[in-house]
Amino acid sequence: MLSFRRIRVLAAFAAVVPLVVTACGGGADTSAQPSGPVTLTWWHNGTTDPIKTIWEETLAEYRQAHPDVTIKAQPLQNEEFTTKVPLALQSSEPPEIYQSWGGGELGSQVTSGKVADLTETTKGWISSIGKFAEGWQVGGKQYGVPFEQHIVGFWYRKDLFAQAGITTPPSTLDELNAAVAKLKAAGVAPVAVGGKDRWPDAFYWNYFALRACSADTLKQAVKAVKLEDPCWTKAGELLKAFLATQPFQPGFAGTPAQQGAGSSAGLLANGKAAMELQGDWEPGTMSSLTEDKDLESKVGWFPFPSVPGGAGDPAAVLGGGDGFSCTLRAPKACADFLRYLGSEPVQTKIAAKGAGLPVNPAAAKALKTETLKSVFDYGQRAPYLQMYFDKAFPTAVGAALNDAVANFFAGQGTPEGIVSAVNQAAAGGK
Repeated sequence: MLSFRRIRVLAAFAAVVPLVVTACGGGADTSAQPSGPVTLTWWHNGTTDPIKTIWEETLAEYRQAHPDVTIKAQPLQNEEFTTKVPLALQSSEPPEIYQSWGGGELGSQVTSGKVADLTETTKGWISSIGKFAEGWQVGGKQYGVPFEQHIVGFWYRKDLFAQAGITTPPSTLDELNAAVAKLKAAGVAPVAVGGKDRWPDAFYWNYFALRACSADTLKQAVKAVKLEDPCWTKAGELLKAFLATQPFQPGFAGTPAQQGAGSSAGLLANGKAAMELQGDWEPGTMSSLTEDKDLESKVGWFPFPSVPGGAGDPAAVLGGGDGFSCTLRAPKACADFLRYLGSEPVQTKIAAKGAGLPVNPAAAKALKTETLKSVFDYGQRAPYLQMYFDKAFPTAVGAALNDAVANFFAGQGTPEGIVSAVNQAAAGGK
C-alpha cells in the first residue's frame, strides 16, 4: 500500500468519483524515445515479489527497446516515501522518477518546484487511462501517471471462519461484530492490524466516514480541506464502538503492516489471525511472508460492511492507486517510461502475477485468482471511490489524521478530537 500542504488542492479522483477506467494503449512506441543518452534514477516500493521481479523484468525489456535510456532502480520500503520524497524534493538532486499516490499529497510535492508538468508529454495518450488519471492532476495539469488502482476491503481466512462456525462473510456491521465474538470464542485473533505503521488504523476511520457521510459531504470536505458536518464525528463514534469489541491481535500497536512474518499481513498469511482490512495488494504481500503453498485457496475477500443510519452509500469503496511522478531532471524520458508501464503487456504481467489491479481493463482477464477478479469487478460496479484521506488531503493534514486515529486506537483522544486535529492541521496548526 499504502500505505502515507501548504496549498489546497482538489484532484477529481481525490474526492469521490465514479470508478470508470478505459483501456490504455498497447506496447511501447519507440518513436517517442528521447534523443540522446539519458540516465534516470527510479524510486519504487517493489521490495518484495511479485512486484520486485515484475519491475526488474520490465526494466530489462524497456532498456532493450530504448538503448539510450539508462534507468537505475532504487527500491524503498513503502513507509520510507513519506519522509524521503519531501527531503529529496528540497535537495538539488531528487530522483528523476518516484512513486506517487496522487491527490493532495502530490499537490504538496508540486509546491517544491521540482515536479515535472507532464501535460504536454502525456497528452497524446493520457486520456486512454480515463478519469483515473485525474487523481494525478494538480490545478488541471498532469503531474504523474497511475499504473495500478486499488480497492480496500477485508481479506479473511476461510478455514478460520469455518473453525469458528461463520458460514458467510459479514455484510453488516452487526454481522462483523458477531464474527469477532465467534472468532474470539474459538481462540482465534479476529482481526490483524499493523498499528505500528499507523495508516492501516486510518482505514477503519476512513470507511466509517464513507458510511456516515454523503458523497457530496465527502467531496466538499476534500475540496475545502475541512471537516464540518457532524457525520465526521459520527465516524469516530462508530470506530469507538468497534474498538470496544477488542477485535485486534495482542500488541497490535507495535505490529508492522507488511514487514516480516510477524506483521499483520504475516499473521493472516500464517493463520494467526482471521481478517485484515487491506488493499488488493494483500495476496501478493502475504505470498512472500509464508511457506504455505495453498494460501490462495484459503483466503477470501468481502467489502467493508454496511453501517445502519449513515448517509453514505453502502457500496462506496475506499481505495486509491499507485503511480509515478517525474522531476524536472528528465521529464520527456520519464514520461515515455510511464507510458510503457501503462501498456497492455506490462499491465497484463501485473495482473497475472497478483501484484495489483491494472489501470488497463484489457489486462483484467489476466488477474491471478478468481478472488482478485471479484475485487476488480466490485470496484468497477461501485458507485463511488474515495481516495484514502491521508492521500486526498494535503500531506500535513493527512499525517495529522493518521496520527490522531492511531492515538485513538491507543485509547487516547475522542471522536471530536480526530476532527479537530484535521481542521487544526488544515489551518496551519492555529
